[in-house]
Amino acid sequence: MHELPVTESILRVVLTYANQNNVQKVTTIHLEVGEMSDLEDEWMQRYFEYIAKDSIASEAKLNILRKPVVMQCEDCQESFQVDIRAAGEIVCPGCNGKNHRLVSGREYFVKSIEVI
Repeated sequence: MHELPVTESILRVVLTYANQNNVQKVTTIHLEVGEMSDLEDEWMQRYFEYIAKDSIASEAKLNILRKPVVMQCEDCQESFQVDIRAAGEIVCPGCNGKNHRLVSGREYFVKSIEVI
């Protein structure tokens, strides 16, 4: 159910932009969502359809692009992608260090929207 507040936030952003630019209809919303996010594409679309039903975005489709998880090694500063589905410890490919921080992979944002 955590998709609902996220989807409400996305709709607010889209409607604010649409109102500021005299948009008549929103057709597609392009989102970038980090792979570590536990947001489900199907539920985001369902919730969006429900909460946008009486708005200019009522028929808009969400186009969701998943962004990879990227870590940065605190020892050598190398950035590297991580497969979160793989079991095991995360190790820097540059120096084999285990001291790293998350750079991206949990974010979600509106990349662009298509309008009429």
